Amino acid sequence: MRRADSARGSRADQADQRRAELLEATRRVVLERGLANTRVADIAKAVNVSGGLIHYHFATKDELITAMLRATLDIESARLDQLVTGEGSAAERLDRVLRFYIPQSRSDQSWLLWIDAWNAALRESAVRQIVLELETTWLRALEQVISAGVAEGDFTCEDPAGAAERIDAMLDGLIIRYTLHPSVLSRGRLLEHAHMAAAREVGISPDAFSR
Repeated sequence: MRRADSARGSRADQADQRRAELLEATRRVVLERGLANTRVADIAKAVNVSGGLIHYHFATKDELITAMLRATLDIESARLDQLVTGEGSAAERLDRVLRFYIPQSRSDQSWLLWIDAWNAALRESAVRQIVLELETTWLRALEQVISAGVAEGDFTCEDPAGAAERIDAMLDGLIIRYTLHPSVLSRGRLLEHAHMAAAREVGISPDAFSR
């Protein structure tokens, strides 16, 4: 009985590993080709497997794409939780969230993926749902760190949820501009805008953020 259970466990582990490999390959191919132009055949070629094997784990391309986006969201959500609940002052925690939000460079893979997903979300309901979850995750993180700062007496903000929405919307617009036109808006300038806007929302000086 134990041997049979062990065999089932081993097969399940192998299946989970294979799914993870397929999701990572899907991410790489999507970043190279874009969501709209990615085919199952492209992903199969990237990992040197048959299309049939991919369909064994994921019934359709849409299911595979959705699973890849959700896995990416889960990773980012876990990291956000660490930043929000980590050590440091309220200003330090808010600064960490802002810096995590802003892409490291124009070629930041996470942001390129989500910008592509926004476009796909106009026509794909499953992708639209994940994009909504992404927005909700970021808004919740911003609201949580602002509310904590208010409770600790470091911030002054009567509407943390509204402040989070305004910061989020501003950053989305600036990040798209930065990604498309890096010569017009540098990352340093983008971070300066983020600090200025966040400081106004929570009643502190922009100098409270690290440089």
